[in-house]
Amino acid sequence: QVQLVEFGGGLVQAGGSLRLSCAASGRTLSSYTTGWFRQAPGKERESVAAVSRSGAIKYYSDSVKGRFTISRDNAKNTVYLQMNSLKPEDTAVYYCAAAQKAFDTSMRSHEYDYWGQGTQVTVSS
Repeated sequence: QVQLVEFGGGLVQAGGSLRLSCAASGRTLSSYTTGWFRQAPGKERESVAAVSRSGAIKYYSDSVKGRFTISRDNAKNTVYLQMNSLKPEDTAVYYCAAAQKAFDTSMRSHEYDYWGQGTQVTVSS
């Protein structure tokens, strides 16, 4: 079993940047497909980005493509989400998740086995 903890959320002005970190313990995170999801108040949880075990294959939702970058540092057992050009509509609680299933661009939240507690990102206009 792997435990996930997110860091790096906060308040930022529109156009600014944040980097979220997802630190794993208990197991090697490179053994899992890893994704970032977000949930805004009153909305369903949505997939933002995902990365394969090797880090070679990445997925981004259309809403963040070109602005967000997912990466993994296996030596630190950590996955990152670099968020640039932030918009007020990016405001949400961001969650890191790990799946035993091999990477698939159509993976949904229910296919992930482990979740972090979430970190709040607020973008002011």
